[in-house]
Amino acid sequence: MDFLLRENEEYIALIQLLKAANIASSGSQAQIMVINGEVKLNNQTEFRKRAKIRRGDVVCAYGKQIRVK
Repeated sequence: MDFLLRENEEYIALIQLLKAANIASSGSQAQIMVINGEVKLNNQTEFRKRAKIRRGDVVCAYGKQIRVK
């Protein structure tokens, strides 16, 4: 799936992206996913809950892929 950042936004925090893309139902669930190593950012496991996700990044979790544009 593609996720479009707003024009004036430079990035979105990883846990916010997981919620916005409906991969996590809450911020708590998103945090647990990241802590447990269930999220990959650009093919590498990401453990930073507030990692800045920018245009061109690809996030994968639970078999779903999010391309940020």
